[in-house]
Amino acid sequence: MRVCHFQLRLLLLGLVFCPGYFVTNAQTCPYNIDFETGTFAGWQSYIGTADTVNGVNVLDLQPTTGPVFNRQTMYTANTGAGVDPYGGFPVNCPNGSKHSIRLGNNSAGTQAEGISYEFTIPSGMNIYSLIYHYAVVFQDPNHKEYQQPRLVIEITNVTDNKTIYCSSFTFIPYGTLLPGFFQSPNPGGSTPVWCKNWSAVSVNLDGNAGKKIRLFFKTADCTFKKHFGYAYLDVNSECSSEFVGSAYCKDDTAVNLTAPFGYQNYSWYDNTFTKVLGSQQTITFQPPPSPGSTFPVIVVPYNGYGCVDTLYAKLNDSLSVTSRAGRDTLSCNLNPVPIGDNTIPGLVYSWSPVTGLSDPKISNPLATPDKTTSYILITSHDGGGCRSDDTVLVTASVIDSSLRLTGNSAFCSSSSDSAVLHVQPTKRIQWYNDGGLIVGANGINYRVTKSGSYDAWLINNEGCSLSTRVQKIFIDNPVPPIKYPDVYAVINFPFSLKARQFGDNVLWSPGTSLNSTASYTPVFTGLFDQLYTIEIKTIGGCLTVDTQIVKVVRNIDILVPTAFTPNSDGLNDILRPILFGITKLYYFKIFNRFGQQLFETTNAEPGWDGTLKGVHLGPQVVVWIAEGVGVDNKIYIRKGSCLLVR
Repeated sequence: MRVCHFQLRLLLLGLVFCPGYFVTNAQTCPYNIDFETGTFAGWQSYIGTADTVNGVNVLDLQPTTGPVFNRQTMYTANTGAGVDPYGGFPVNCPNGSKHSIRLGNNSAGTQAEGISYEFTIPSGMNIYSLIYHYAVVFQDPNHKEYQQPRLVIEITNVTDNKTIYCSSFTFIPYGTLLPGFFQSPNPGGSTPVWCKNWSAVSVNLDGNAGKKIRLFFKTADCTFKKHFGYAYLDVNSECSSEFVGSAYCKDDTAVNLTAPFGYQNYSWYDNTFTKVLGSQQTITFQPPPSPGSTFPVIVVPYNGYGCVDTLYAKLNDSLSVTSRAGRDTLSCNLNPVPIGDNTIPGLVYSWSPVTGLSDPKISNPLATPDKTTSYILITSHDGGGCRSDDTVLVTASVIDSSLRLTGNSAFCSSSSDSAVLHVQPTKRIQWYNDGGLIVGANGINYRVTKSGSYDAWLINNEGCSLSTRVQKIFIDNPVPPIKYPDVYAVINFPFSLKARQFGDNVLWSPGTSLNSTASYTPVFTGLFDQLYTIEIKTIGGCLTVDTQIVKVVRNIDILVPTAFTPNSDGLNDILRPILFGITKLYYFKIFNRFGQQLFETTNAEPGWDGTLKGVHLGPQVVVWIAEGVGVDNKIYIRKGSCLLVR
């Protein structure tokens, strides 16, 4: 009789272990072999590279101090991890485990990963076996065999340095479809991706009492840095000694006996092996057989991946069921919260009321009630007996996170306008500006005194917290008015004016001789001098009034004063050209009597201050030359001299 004291399940998309079934006597699981601490404690992680040496594939793996990001990755059930994009099967173990891991990833680059676990079979346990489940996914670039991506599984008797060959093998895609594989309908490119759904292998460890056993799983990309292979793992966390259904309730009307998942074929027999009872994973007895009945099942793995084995299940009617609805919990702001506990194979679950539950027929649904609700979980065996119930209270708490503005979101600091933000009363309030905490701002109202983005963090009596929306406030400051330098326009020739470029809109007044009063660059065409006021209004409502005098001349010209006094008295300190009808100044240059250039500009403003490299020049006569284009599109060149007076 084969005794399976614990069972591993390995799904490899690399690779996944998942909770499973155990035959006969109960056995304590090795610590965290199931990852149920949510950590990698007890497991050794490795990373490295895949290479070829003399036509042989070599995985160079080095141990790490812990899991490496995106190489050994932990998944937690009920977090929406979903299914593998290539194989379509769940990345979390589907029969009750809380945690699964991924080994490797789908980013190629000659990456290789590994993970191992070692345990010792108890002394005196000479009848001992385990089962691991696996599935495989990798790209098939059709390289040479030793260059392909791969999955390597090694089960070793470490004490005697012996490989357990029935359960150790290497998956390599190479030209033909491997047994049990299918081609992914979503390869994500032109390279085929091969997948193998969950499958099982039995590991016969009879006669190894006191021996150390090592499970070692490795994945690797191709050796050309372009194609991947990766894995998921999850290990059984219920080291019971029974098939699902081998323990049943005294009041059951039927027994559903389920063998380990993932074999290619199942053959159920009576205890004399003279009658075939079924060929599916699950066999049903109605009414239940008498306690103590034993039923063997021959399990056949997929061809080439494991050995045929015979497992036994002994029935007993000692099962009891405890319904576990979980601890009372809090749902904040209509966010879903998990209730219940892990699924136990062979049990049936029903929740009431169903309002707010993601699925009322599973052991651990997500609850999102719109009001505080007491949920009742009724749990029974799938044979109808051992009915049990439990209750959990889900407190629903919703914070009113509305944010109200009194006043204006944009205003001028010189006006009587203001901006005051309001939230509803709650236990704790904290205001923020541009993501930074505002010290002492803890009231339901906050008066804004400077521009920025404002929100409040709210916490209620139940402990729920929520941030309000963000309100942007713009407080503008008025710009002092200025008088623009006088400009000269030629009679009946268009001349472009220019207002200061700030604010949200502009208004020239009066509109006499202008093509537009609402433009920052209107065009003047007139016969007479004109004084304009330019009202510039900002988005915050600040108003600035500038002035501009336009003087009309008859001819296009460039004039320069014959003398200037750069003595910083505010009178005639700068030498600059006066442009009459010149639309663009090409240059204005100044030279001394020796021909040395003292100054050059392409703008009439600000002009020359009588210095050279920061040094004030003495009294002298300088020569200037200027060139520009007039409103008539003709070139005008003017020359002259000027006396610098100190």
